Amino acid sequence: MTRRREAELAALFETASELAGMRDTDAVLRSIVRRARTLLGTDVSYLSMNDPAGTYMRVTDGSFSPLFQKVRLGLGEGLGGLVAQTARPYATSDYFADARFNHTNPIDSAVHDEGLTAILGVPLKLDSKVIGVLYAADRTSREFPAEEVALLQSLADHAAIAIDTASLFATIQSHNEAMKRAEEAHDRLTDLVLRGGSSAEVAAAVGELLGGQVEVLDTVPTPAVRANGRAVLLDDVWVCAVLAGSELLGGIALTGCPDLPNVDRRLFERSAVVTALLLLLRRTVAEAENKVRGELITDILDGRDAAGLLARARRVGVELSDPHVVLVADGNLSGATHYASVHRGLAGSRDRDVVLALPSRSTDVAREVAKVLDATVGACGPVAGPVAIAAAYEEARRCLKALRQLGREKDAATMDDLGFVGVLLGDRADVSGYVRSVIGPVLDYDSERGTELVHTLEVYFRCGANLSRAKAELHLHVNTVTQRLDRVTSLLGDWQSPDRVLEVQLALRLLRLQG
Repeated sequence: MTRRREAELAALFETASELAGMRDTDAVLRSIVRRARTLLGTDVSYLSMNDPAGTYMRVTDGSFSPLFQKVRLGLGEGLGGLVAQTARPYATSDYFADARFNHTNPIDSAVHDEGLTAILGVPLKLDSKVIGVLYAADRTSREFPAEEVALLQSLADHAAIAIDTASLFATIQSHNEAMKRAEEAHDRLTDLVLRGGSSAEVAAAVGELLGGQVEVLDTVPTPAVRANGRAVLLDDVWVCAVLAGSELLGGIALTGCPDLPNVDRRLFERSAVVTALLLLLRRTVAEAENKVRGELITDILDGRDAAGLLARARRVGVELSDPHVVLVADGNLSGATHYASVHRGLAGSRDRDVVLALPSRSTDVAREVAKVLDATVGACGPVAGPVAIAAAYEEARRCLKALRQLGREKDAATMDDLGFVGVLLGDRADVSGYVRSVIGPVLDYDSERGTELVHTLEVYFRCGANLSRAKAELHLHVNTVTQRLDRVTSLLGDWQSPDRVLEVQLALRLLRLQG
């Protein structure tokens, strides 16, 4: 998965680099289609352009069917016609079995002749107008997950800009000043994409070009801004949504330029697309890195090659040979992953719990994590190295289980914090042996005869050794309770002396902690 992410990023950057220098529309289209096929690793990619009658095939890559290469789709016909009509992405794992599309004989014949099964199509849009459709398709059935749809849509958005730029270049030859400004903007924004610049750098560059101040927003103030992806003037502030396909990533706002010429408005809108591309790339990298961190935790706990784990961890900025505190929590995995990433640690899941390994010399970090994740947290450490981290996980897991059984929800602790319970449950403790040494005969008696002596003892102690209260809670006659306690005496001897009572109560509690 990590290698695939790296390949996708490389394809996107190569596309931006190649498109940056192109002024010929046909060359732009061929590059777009070739990169789409590389990006998604499909058998075929192609691009259709819209005209008043529908959408017609313009460029293909990987196609061998002359019939397919000349196909035309009316608006609403087939998958591509529906994308062109609705301006929305559509994907299918089995085109011929998908009843959502208007199947016509010319279209189905062309698709069949090409041998396609799975198809993804996304719109190429300029402002609110769909100018074409970009496709990726396979000759076997496959699913197109949301991240692939978003990536292809981002490429389509970038491609639409490049197409428009190539068209504009021919139009603005007579307007030297505007042309130079557009070229400067295009080159600066392309340079930011190529070197992985931040959205703040895009905002600063566009603000400088337009003579105003651009700010990146977490969201947009009104649904109308999101509806068409165009810049809207709100109280002397130009606002444009930052979209990756249909997903709203945020917005950008321009102040100081209430009278914005069309050329500058288009530049502002293009900067929103570039911002979306950078945000999507950054999120893709972060997701890939977090997946690597989660896989590292799994491999550490599974006892994989220690030397290899040390090297893999260093590649994501984690030094496992340094002291780490190991935490096991019942919190949210995404929150734990974010926390670990910020603090240069590792996070992943194990069974139903979340596991973190955080660089620290103090287990006090467990209380902070419990608060941030609103979780119960068992802790152990500090320890160093994959082997020690795996061992610390086992103790932290037992500590979390003890906290739950003790009713200490949303709390954080180590075995040392749990007192005698921690001593008995800690590393090298023989809890089962201790329980059997104290109440083993009672356990065997219940197991062999199906009685409830252990439960009777628990209720008896919970009621403060009060027979009347115990018989009421057990819904038994007091004589029955007395007979059961006498049976315990016959099995354990004088278990009601002060020292023995403490041992029996402790054994019962540990038995419950063991589940």
